[in-house]
Amino acid sequence: MSVSARLAELGIDIPEVVPPVAAYVPAVATGRYVYTSGQLPMRGGELIAVGLVGDAVDPEVAKDCARQCAINAIAAIQSVVGNLERVSRVVKVVGFVASASGFTGQPGVINGASEVLGEIFGDAGRHARSAVGVAALPLDAPVEVEMIVEVAD
Repeated sequence: MSVSARLAELGIDIPEVVPPVAAYVPAVATGRYVYTSGQLPMRGGELIAVGLVGDAVDPEVAKDCARQCAINAIAAIQSVVGNLERVSRVVKVVGFVASASGFTGQPGVINGASEVLGEIFGDAGRHARSAVGVAALPLDAPVEVEMIVEVAD
């Protein structure tokens, strides 16, 4: 099944690229790879949630934030490759979780990104991953996700 067919089946609309909040670009293509900048859980121009996971943000809400971050990363990828059918493999996902003291559920939160990538890209969406707890993220976002994908010529 094509990526566009999977997106339609899942009811996922790829949004416009979220404008950078500092001095960087959303994604860079080099050779057969696209590297995204860290994507925040923006939907409709606003953060889905703010604060630390395990305190102000429930882990299930944070998981939805990670899912949105991955969708925003896909938008950044599409902005440089044009057609998502060119994505041959999701290589690496790095997820950052703004974590309250003692919160150790970062892998479960970042599953929100990993699961949607599998739904969209099938086996090509299986990837290496890191899930890292941090003290704070830009704009007080609870989650940030960046990706590396391989593209076909």
